[in-house]
Amino acid sequence: MHPFIQPIQASKMFVNPGLKQLREMAAAEEKTTRYGSASFISKVRSRSAKSTYILDGSYLGVDQHGIPLSEEKEIASRVYEYLRKKEVISLTRQLGNNPQFNLNCRLYITKEYARIPLMWHDMLFDPDPSKSEPDLISVHVPEWPERVIFVHPEAGITFILGTDYFGEVKKSFLRMALYVWKKRGGLGFHAGSKVLRVRTAKGALEDIGFILFGLSGTGKTTLTIHDHGMTGEEKVFIRQDDMVMMDERGFCYGTENGFYIKTEGLDPTQKVLYDAAISPNAILENIKVHDDGSVDFTNSELTTNGRTVIKRSEVANTDNRIDLDKANRIVFITRRDDIIPTVAKLNPEQAAAYFMLGESIETSAGDPTRAGESKREVGTNPFMIGKESDEGNRLLSILRKNPDIECYLLNTGSIGKGGKKPSEKISIKISTTLMKHIAKGDIRWAIDPDWHYQVPVEMPEIDIAGYNPINYFDKIDYQNRVAKLRAERLCWLNKYKGLKEEIINAIK
Repeated sequence: MHPFIQPIQASKMFVNPGLKQLREMAAAEEKTTRYGSASFISKVRSRSAKSTYILDGSYLGVDQHGIPLSEEKEIASRVYEYLRKKEVISLTRQLGNNPQFNLNCRLYITKEYARIPLMWHDMLFDPDPSKSEPDLISVHVPEWPERVIFVHPEAGITFILGTDYFGEVKKSFLRMALYVWKKRGGLGFHAGSKVLRVRTAKGALEDIGFILFGLSGTGKTTLTIHDHGMTGEEKVFIRQDDMVMMDERGFCYGTENGFYIKTEGLDPTQKVLYDAAISPNAILENIKVHDDGSVDFTNSELTTNGRTVIKRSEVANTDNRIDLDKANRIVFITRRDDIIPTVAKLNPEQAAAYFMLGESIETSAGDPTRAGESKREVGTNPFMIGKESDEGNRLLSILRKNPDIECYLLNTGSIGKGGKKPSEKISIKISTTLMKHIAKGDIRWAIDPDWHYQVPVEMPEIDIAGYNPINYFDKIDYQNRVAKLRAERLCWLNKYKGLKEEIINAIK
C-alpha cells in the first residue's frame, strides 16, 4: 500500500453489499417509476471540473489544476478522522475484464449516500476473488463542507468531497485507469467503440472496428449506439460508450459493463436507448418523475444533464465482448456550423492534430450561456493526467506503426452558417450513412486545397455536393474564415510544449 493511503476506519463498515441491500439502504431517497426502476435527485447535477485537482509535479498537464502534496495530506487526514465516526460502505468492482487489462476498484462512501454505489455497482464487473487489495481507490464524502476533488496518481487514490453527483465516482476510476494504462505504454481514450459488419467494396463480409471521440452534445453516444439501418448479414455490435484503452497494435480494451447515458429529449423514436432507459433495471438521476411514476425525459426543470445508468446487456446489438480486436477506423466527431465538411479523411499527422484540437462548439448540454462558441479539449478528454503533448505524440506513433488504421473528422453540426444561402443541417441519417460507407470503403475522395485532408466527391446514397462548404460562401469570405480558424488552431496547438512539429505543421 502506498504510504499516502491509510486504512479506512469507520464506526461500522458495510463490505460489498449487493444490489438489493444497496437499494434498501437508498430507499429513503428513491422515487420509484412506473416501470419499477429507481430514480434519484442529487444536489449537485454535473461534474465539478473547476474543483478537480491533480497532484503538483510531473503529473500536471497544461489544462489541469494542481494541488500541493502538503494540502492533499492535510485534507486527507481530516477525511480519515471524520470517517472514523461514520457508517461507511466499501464496494469493490472490476474495471475491464480482459486478463491483459483489469483493475480492482474500491469505493468508500458514507452510508447515507447508498444510491451512488447502487448506481456504480453494475457499471463495472464482479471483482477477481484472488485479488485482496484494490488497484484503485476512491474515497467519497458527499456531505463534506467544501467541494474539492483531488487525485494522487502514484497512490492510485481519489478523494471526492462536497458533491453528491454520481459522475464523479464513475470518472474517478476511469481517470486513474487512463493514467495506469499510459504508464504501461498504451493510450487511453474517452471514446465509444463498435463493430460494423459490412460487405466491403472488395465484396468480402468484414468486421470493421470503430472508435468514436466526441465532446458532450456532439452525438458520440447516438452514433456509438446506432444500427446504421443495416439488416441481414450486415449488422452492428456495440462494445463501449465511454472509455477504451488502446495498445500499440490498435487493440482496444473495454472498461465498463454499463452505460451512463444523457437522456435530455429521449423519446420512443430513439428506440435502442429509450428501451434500455425504461427497463426496471435502469437507475435514473435528475430526471423528472411525476407522482404517478411516469418519466418525462423532455422535462429539463431539474437540469439539462439528466442521466440514466443502463445495463449494457439491455442495449440492443451488444454482444458478450467489450474489447475491440482492432480500431480499423478512428472518428473524431466535431459539431461546427460553417466551413467544416461533413467528413474528411486524415493522414496520421493530421489525425494527431485533430486529436489534440478536440474541437466542437459549446452546446446547451455544456454551458448554455456560451452556446455556439468554439470549444476545445485535447482528445475530447477532460480526465487526462499528465502532459497532453505526450498523448498526441504517442497516438502518432501508434498510427505510423499501423498504416491500416484510417482516421476521419466527422461533422455533426451544419454547413454554411452565415453564408450566402441557407445553411444545411447534417442529420443523424447523413452521419450514420457516412460511417457505413467509411466501413465499406466505397467513397471517392479528393484533396481539399486549403486543409490538405481528403474530402468526399462521390459516394452511394448521398448527394455529397450539397454538403461542400465552399459552395455556401463568397470566395473572400471563405478564405477569411479559413485563415481565422487556422490561426485559432495553431494558437491552441502551440500551448502544448513538446508536441511534435509534424503534428503542428499538419494544420499550417
